[in-house]
Amino acid sequence: MSALPLQQPSYLLALLKADIVSKTLIQRCLDLSKVIEDYSAKELHFVFPWLMETVFGTHDGPAVGWNLRYLQGRSNPTDYTAVVEFLDPSGPMMKLVYKLQAEDYKYEFPISYLPGPVKASLQEGVLPDFPLYHNKLQFPISGVTSLSLSLNPFEYYFFNLAMHLTAPRSCPLGHLFSTSDSAYFVVVDRYLQYFLPVEGNVPPSPFINACGTVSPPTPRVQNVPFTSYGGPHTSLLKRHISHQPSATTDPAAQEIWRSETLLQIFIEMWLHHYSLELYQKMQSPHIKLEVLQYRLGICSTQYSTAYPLPGHGTFHTYQEHFIPTEEHVLMVRLLIKHLHWFANSIKQEQVAPSAHSHTGSPLEDFKRAVISCFFQQNLYVFLQQCFTHWPLDASFRAVLETWLSYLQPWRYAAEKPLGLMETADRSVPDKWATFVQDNLLMFTKLFQSFLNRALRTDLVSPKNALMVYRVAKIYSQPNLAELIKEAERQFLEPDPMHHPRQHRAYASPVFGSSFMSTWHSPAVDTTFRVKSHVYNLEGQDCVYKQMFGPEVRGMVMKLAQLIAQAKQTAKSISDHTAEQYTGHTLMSLLGLSTYDFNVSAYGGNDLDDLGPDGIRKTDEYLERSLEYLCQTFKLSTPHLAPLAANVGATSDENGRHQLPDCIQGDSGLTLTPLGRYQIINGLRRFNVEYQGDPELQPIRSYESSVLVRLLYRLSSAINLRFADEMVTWCQDEGMMGKLARYYLTSPEQNDRVQHSPPVPHCGLQQPAPRHPRLSLRFLASYRLHFSLFLCLVIGSTLSLNPLTSFVLTLTLWFLYGVVWALCSDFTKPHQA
Repeated sequence: MSALPLQQPSYLLALLKADIVSKTLIQRCLDLSKVIEDYSAKELHFVFPWLMETVFGTHDGPAVGWNLRYLQGRSNPTDYTAVVEFLDPSGPMMKLVYKLQAEDYKYEFPISYLPGPVKASLQEGVLPDFPLYHNKLQFPISGVTSLSLSLNPFEYYFFNLAMHLTAPRSCPLGHLFSTSDSAYFVVVDRYLQYFLPVEGNVPPSPFINACGTVSPPTPRVQNVPFTSYGGPHTSLLKRHISHQPSATTDPAAQEIWRSETLLQIFIEMWLHHYSLELYQKMQSPHIKLEVLQYRLGICSTQYSTAYPLPGHGTFHTYQEHFIPTEEHVLMVRLLIKHLHWFANSIKQEQVAPSAHSHTGSPLEDFKRAVISCFFQQNLYVFLQQCFTHWPLDASFRAVLETWLSYLQPWRYAAEKPLGLMETADRSVPDKWATFVQDNLLMFTKLFQSFLNRALRTDLVSPKNALMVYRVAKIYSQPNLAELIKEAERQFLEPDPMHHPRQHRAYASPVFGSSFMSTWHSPAVDTTFRVKSHVYNLEGQDCVYKQMFGPEVRGMVMKLAQLIAQAKQTAKSISDHTAEQYTGHTLMSLLGLSTYDFNVSAYGGNDLDDLGPDGIRKTDEYLERSLEYLCQTFKLSTPHLAPLAANVGATSDENGRHQLPDCIQGDSGLTLTPLGRYQIINGLRRFNVEYQGDPELQPIRSYESSVLVRLLYRLSSAINLRFADEMVTWCQDEGMMGKLARYYLTSPEQNDRVQHSPPVPHCGLQQPAPRHPRLSLRFLASYRLHFSLFLCLVIGSTLSLNPLTSFVLTLTLWFLYGVVWALCSDFTKPHQA
């Protein structure tokens, strides 16, 4: 990035480039602060573009700048403090911005750094109807592909700041990273507090131009038309870039232009990576079918670009490649919190102005319009994309909390003390009915998207169970369900005053050049406002599903069933883990017991390493989630009785040996969708066992491959040589027979083969030997070797030579076998 052409070389710039290389970050901040203070705007004008690249790096190049996103206060407090103070709203960097702003300098910002939808429209020669791009496009002779924006210093600085979040960066190796502790997070938080004040006005600029003030950078277009829900949605691409609208200056802009510009840049650079038109096209059943066919073809065939599959063009036409990071989502959540605080700080006497008058100051009018008129649409599409494409893992918690923060503006009300976020009364006041009506899809459509994710999630995991608990708890707040039902009733109510072919004005305008120039606060009825909200976001042909209708209620019942199954599975894992810990004998601790390779373990979840505490948390989260869902959707005991009966009927030994859900067909058992879900998430599984000769099982990681093969040859030779004698010994009813049956592998153990239900027994498989035999494979275990080593060490401490210790260990093992043989003729702990 560089300033506009026709600039002269700067001696100061060359000096800074040569001097800054060998200095630490804190020394750079001190030197730059002194330069900004001492030099004039004319000299600093040439330094400013280089400084932006030095601090924020490049968007697609190797330069990472100061790497603000990974500069942590706990790991590097000195540099962290210096950078934060340098970039503070009252710090040296903003002094430089205001100094250059007073002189009306302009700087180039390439359109390649802009979000995908905007960049594509500009490259096609179409001007987006967005104020940041009006009268700012530069037309180089080389062609449209070299377009750039001509920005003033304030816009140029914050475009670079916002771009730093979406630029690819990597965390330094060996460093622990926390988003809220990063310099970038703290700096953005300070800017939002400064330019979106809860109390008072935005502090004035410290520098003024010859006219006495720093004029607003964006001329305002008057009389911007409103959209309507009766007609087709206005496209993002409005006019050709050669016809940029003329504008006149609005005096009301003097007070809030910096706040307005800052917010527009953050929303544009962070949220506008998905276009509303593309989202609405993807809701078409025809497009969904073509994309599904393409994805199924990719999964089932060997994909080749030479022979594209059906739906290839559709998929790539409507596929958006931008995937936000968890850090990106958390920054959006920070923006949501500040906007709620900012919007809720309106003075009470100015909350409900007259129909077409501005009774408050421009800042108060800006607070009224900031969420519904501008922020809501971009956030809705952004969250929809995240709900649809985010991986089914615990990292979705960031998206979830961002969504829930937006749904609860009452947590950020001005009359509520900061820090007292939770009170005994969780009821939602009726005064928030307007917010629910203006954001109906945020409450209903995104909740349905969450249900679709939850039904495909492993709820046995405590982190996933916590997410279900969080959503269920929020929606169970008293009076919230009633507010949603009332908003849905308003949407479904026919509008007798509006003919289907007529267009009516909507209170939320198309993106105009300014909030202030387009916000008129028309006194519209609630029915029209809710309808406009839904149709503008989902399109004119959308089919709305009621949140408390039969279809969504059925999804909630399925989720309740999965919660009950997950609770049963968690209990089974807890019992199974307890049995494993209590079932070890003395010889197993010494490593003399062999491992049963056919014992199936629970897999597919993270409970194996969590222990009792994690299982207890899972059970608690799921129990409370079920309770909250019953409160919200009025699920009584009769509704849950079949659910409990279904779960209890399929339980066998606390659910440990449950089979996946199957149906009987002509070719055997076939998995149902529920059964596939159970297998994928590790809730149930088939007892798949090795069905060949136990001595020929694959070599385990804790066994010596050389010893396994040598011991197999030795045991095979012994079994072949003494086969008849072993049969005779095992048939003896005396002490000799009991010892033989204890130490030798019996024919009954070879027959212990259980087939998976869908797989019939194959007649071509070689049957296992039917006679008793000796198994020496346990001698190849590293565990046994370590145990023998410990015995030798203990013997040496008792002044016993190695041979004596070894003989003593064998004697104790033999006596142990004699005791077990006398107590029981069938129990073989060394083989079980």
